[in-house]
Amino acid sequence: MARSSKFAVKMRALAARLFKFWKKPSSVEVQKAEFETARREFHIQRERLEAKFFELASHSGKPRGLRWTECDFENDVTYARQRSSGQLCAFVSVTIAFEAIEGGFMEGVEAVGNLRAATAVFHRTETRWDTDGRALFNLSPSEAINHYQENLVMVGHEPAMPS
Repeated sequence: MARSSKFAVKMRALAARLFKFWKKPSSVEVQKAEFETARREFHIQRERLEAKFFELASHSGKPRGLRWTECDFENDVTYARQRSSGQLCAFVSVTIAFEAIEGGFMEGVEAVGNLRAATAVFHRTETRWDTDGRALFNLSPSEAINHYQENLVMVGHEPAMPS
């Protein structure tokens, strides 16, 4: 009887380990869950991210001879994952206004006042979203992802909610 009882205990332990292995989520399921968490956190952190983007981009010296005066962010967000690292990125359309730097070579150029379309780039670190102030001029978010398709794969798009 003792032998039978030990066998039953071992079989239950083996069954429990097999069940645990069987119930382990796939890497696709883990990525989906991580994406949903990251997506929610992007919206929570968005105001901070937009302010940081403008601060860094406006001090980047790009485009040369121009000073950033305004940056309007669209509500749509397009998400992509870097193929090599798996890092998530968020892309948001922006409209940027510039003025010429006094005494610079752009002073007096009429086109300086034209609004410019670009895409603001954000990236997810291990625990939060961040930005380095990178703007991709003349590309929408989907065009930017397509342009860098060797490095990026789109994982989601959130259109603006109707008002």
